[in-house]
Amino acid sequence: MKAPFARIVDEHGATVLRVCRAILGPHDAEDAWSETFLSALRAYPELPESANVEAWLVTIAHRRAIDQVRAAQRRAVPVDAVPERPVASALPDGDLWLAVAALPDKQRQALAYRYAADLPYAEIAEILGGTVEAARRAAADGLKTLRTRTTREDLA
Repeated sequence: MKAPFARIVDEHGATVLRVCRAILGPHDAEDAWSETFLSALRAYPELPESANVEAWLVTIAHRRAIDQVRAAQRRAVPVDAVPERPVASALPDGDLWLAVAALPDKQRQALAYRYAADLPYAEIAEILGGTVEAARRAAADGLKTLRTRTTREDLA
């Protein structure tokens, strides 16, 4: 017998929120969290009892967060004046969220699923659509990049 949906939210809500925060940052994560559980609520009656609920929710959260990223990229950003030439993006010191956001998608997602959701690499590979080795490499490359872009003081 499947658990009541409210219990699913209680058990996995924090993990889903960590995944959303890792992809979107702390300010936009709550919307993706809500959308994740609304989608999950609709699909829950059809979910097989043998399914890995946590991995299923993380997959939904990943998709909702990516939808928000894509929607934000399509929105125009108002500015007072158009610059003469493109501004190179500089990573401000002390902002770990910006450092994570600056990572390539696969690296950021692999780190989020491994360290925020505590998923094994086999499940990460399944979510990202690659091999276990590729998921491991993406997470390792992401950590290496973060270590070179941030210092201990930045993380404090």
